[in-house]
Amino acid sequence: MKKIKLILADRNESSRVSIRNLLELDDGIDIVGEAGSGKEVMELIETTEPQVLVTDVNLDGMDGLETARQISINYPRISVIMLSLTDDLETVKKAMLAGAREYLVKPLSPGQLHRTVRQVASLPGKVITQEEKNEIETSHKPEGKSKQLITIFGTKGGVGRSVVCSNLAVAAAKEYKNQVGVVDLDIQFGDISLMMNLSPRKTISELMQEGNRLSIQILEEYLYERNGVQILAAPNRPELADLVNPDGVQNILELCRMMFKYTFIDTPSFIDDTTLTALEISDLILLIVSLDLPTIKNVKKGIDILRSLNLLERTRLILNRSSGVAGIEPDDVERVLDMSIEAEVPSDGKLVVTSLNQGVPFVKMNPRSPISKGISAVLKVVQEG
Repeated sequence: MKKIKLILADRNESSRVSIRNLLELDDGIDIVGEAGSGKEVMELIETTEPQVLVTDVNLDGMDGLETARQISINYPRISVIMLSLTDDLETVKKAMLAGAREYLVKPLSPGQLHRTVRQVASLPGKVITQEEKNEIETSHKPEGKSKQLITIFGTKGGVGRSVVCSNLAVAAAKEYKNQVGVVDLDIQFGDISLMMNLSPRKTISELMQEGNRLSIQILEEYLYERNGVQILAAPNRPELADLVNPDGVQNILELCRMMFKYTFIDTPSFIDDTTLTALEISDLILLIVSLDLPTIKNVKKGIDILRSLNLLERTRLILNRSSGVAGIEPDDVERVLDMSIEAEVPSDGKLVVTSLNQGVPFVKMNPRSPISKGISAVLKVVQEG
């Protein structure tokens, strides 16, 4: 009997081994190649001529959805089975539009996997019309840049970085359900947990102790959901900040990039090694300024630092508390800093204090308030990249 030629793709090696073991229980399946990235899949197709691709949604580089789209357009004879840890309807829809024939949720049973492979292998090669090809190519075209890491940065305490970060994440989660994360890198005195009414047992300091075992599956065990946002909290005690190192931070952020459409990173008001790592790996930096001379002076120094690191091009200036201050105008800030203000968030001390005391972000508490509309303006900056 002719065996079904199959490529198995999963960025997590242990997961790949588990699925391979299940597939090998069926003598009618021949695993002709394994891959951890979309690029490797496309290279293997050229040399192995498979009938079926079994791929996780999360792959290194080009993800499973994009890989499926490329295969549907260029190799329609290959049937794609998409794997994921979630049965979220939006993800299922994306997989089907990308050209996947089946969608399975982990953990898998041998019978389920074998039946699905045999079913899709027996299907005739799909003939793609030009209209369908255009739909596949455009169906998941993201608004602005996708898979972004956004660092919220400011060079003076009290400018409202954490308030902007938490509310911005919640605002984004309204549009991108289950696709938004927050990493609190103010590792000594982070306030994101407080602002989100969260009392985490596991934080970034404990996650660091996972060492080389770090994976998406392990990271998920340290995330807490609030208001549609997945949160990795800062250490519960300042002394635990010593456990957090730049290499670990980079690994975490790279995993977040694979997991979420937007990951917002809160930072302290000074540049240490972990903050520098976040800045360098980020796709976008939101530099927070307010209408007072000490802050403007410190932000000017921050701009000089970002310029020296060649990071100014990806930096956007955000004016927080843009109303209620006499003597300094936004035009003055732009002239002194030689940068344009991309968005303004007005002052509303009463609403912000109430929000903080209740642990409910103000964009959820009062979404029609001027300050919430200001956060929406910042989100638009993020979406435009």
